[in-house]
Amino acid sequence: MLPLVRLSALALTALPLSALPVASPAQTPAGALITLVMPAGEFGSDKFTDVIVNTLGAAQQFCGAVDQAYRVDCLAERLGNMANGIPSGTDYAEVKEILNAASRDMSSLVNANRDAARPRQNVRTAGAGAQSTTRPLTPIRQTSLAQVSADAAAILDRTETILLRSPDDEGGKKQHYARIASALGSNKTLLRSS
Repeated sequence: MLPLVRLSALALTALPLSALPVASPAQTPAGALITLVMPAGEFGSDKFTDVIVNTLGAAQQFCGAVDQAYRVDCLAERLGNMANGIPSGTDYAEVKEILNAASRDMSSLVNANRDAARPRQNVRTAGAGAQSTTRPLTPIRQTSLAQVSADAAAILDRTETILLRSPDDEGGKKQHYARIASALGSNKTLLRSS
């Protein structure tokens, strides 16, 4: 078996991919490496696909609590943050590129429709396991909100289609991509309620 990827334990625990079974930093010495192993000839791993799917679900929950004016940029930020957490040079490199493209497209849409009268702001959840955005979110003008939300939903539709149309391989790539596409598509409900 070949390793999928090697990352430091500290880097793994710092990622917003909480479903990944790793030891906590208190249990793992600094600089320790964790190796994810996958059988040869198979695409990715069910566990890492679970991490991506769960992170997309967490993005829906996190951004659902954000003011509607900031919601599209929240999804853009969460997608970009999650994509940046996917290691390069793995079976998931294409997923990383696809999600980063969706994040960039949504960010461009937001910036073109920015509400200059409202401040950009970081968002943080309260309580144990609190999360926060990695950058300030940009609000959308109230008059543009419905159209921007529809355009952002179209970006998610297009991204979902790209994932679903990715060619299969003998290792089961299509099954993993379909799960990721489904989880991504569930975020459209946030945009349609705007």
